[in-house]
Amino acid sequence: MSKLTVHQIISGHQENQVLNRIDLNLKEGEIGCLLGPSGCGKTTLLMCIAGLHPVQDGEIYLGDKLISSKDVQLEAEQRNIGVVFQDYALFPHMTIEKNIAFGISKLNRKERKQRINQLLELIGLAGFNKRYPHELSGGQQQRVALARALAPKPGILLLDEPFSGLDVELRESLAREVRSILKTEGITALMVTHNQNEAFAIADSVGVMKDGKLLQWDTPYNIYHQPAHPFIADFIGQGALIQGTVCDCHQVLTELGLLKASLPFGATIGDKVSVLVRPDDIRHNDDSEWKLEVTNRAFRGSHFLFTLKLPDGEKVLCMSHSHHDHPVGSKIGVELEMDHAIVFPLQQESEMSTAFATLMESN
Repeated sequence: MSKLTVHQIISGHQENQVLNRIDLNLKEGEIGCLLGPSGCGKTTLLMCIAGLHPVQDGEIYLGDKLISSKDVQLEAEQRNIGVVFQDYALFPHMTIEKNIAFGISKLNRKERKQRINQLLELIGLAGFNKRYPHELSGGQQQRVALARALAPKPGILLLDEPFSGLDVELRESLAREVRSILKTEGITALMVTHNQNEAFAIADSVGVMKDGKLLQWDTPYNIYHQPAHPFIADFIGQGALIQGTVCDCHQVLTELGLLKASLPFGATIGDKVSVLVRPDDIRHNDDSEWKLEVTNRAFRGSHFLFTLKLPDGEKVLCMSHSHHDHPVGSKIGVELEMDHAIVFPLQQESEMSTAFATLMESN
């Protein structure tokens, strides 16, 4: 296993930069994940690391070895990097053991057999040696693809949307299985996905990309609870931006009351700001004297997602247990459970307002 260092990577021409000054670091044995909408540059970055796409500026190091820069482009097969794609890419005419053995032909017969059996045990498919890919489920095939990539013990493993072809119910559970396998092998890994549940299930560090830029590289917890940009606040989880007024260096006054907050750089007393409010910040309580009107609701099986209107007309979301069934137009009791508010400059609100309006219409 090796650490990965990506420093100020640029890919594409000046008028059409697919990647714009990307920086990220993965420690040995750490699992990272890149999140973002289609076309944001996630897969391009993965291909640059794999050696399948050139860089125009910046450097990529695997361990202490420079593998990509403006002047250096180490061939893909010389990088000791494993890649798992979304289509599995298993050889249909080969047995499972021959698929796994494909990248370890330099080992002698005994060593190959030992490594194959070790990996089949690790991925929960011991005894499947002689079966063929078409005899396996999609999840089993993806685990075999993972085993084949792990067989040569790569310095780093890259995974490009590895669960996108699977049922929604299977994706998150398989992501947890893959995390366990990678940790057992001690493999450094970087995965690309647009599904935040997969990212949170597998990753130690998560990066959110938009328009070729890496907006934040942080722990999953911080990405959710301390987004550094309004786009991240919108893309990760569900939330609304409501208006507030700076009262002092630690508090903002909103329609939800006086909130503790970390203020944006340069904010002063009296400034108008935008405050992020997520559904789990507002708790439904029938006994509360504080009532808000239900303007929309979405039944999600285990819970309702209510859209509530504040006195000034702004709208927020609130999750409630599914047995609390309240019709549109009624008023329900709520309590605030927000320890620390996330605040953005007011002018950045437009980046999130359109997406939130769409979300409200869909509830």
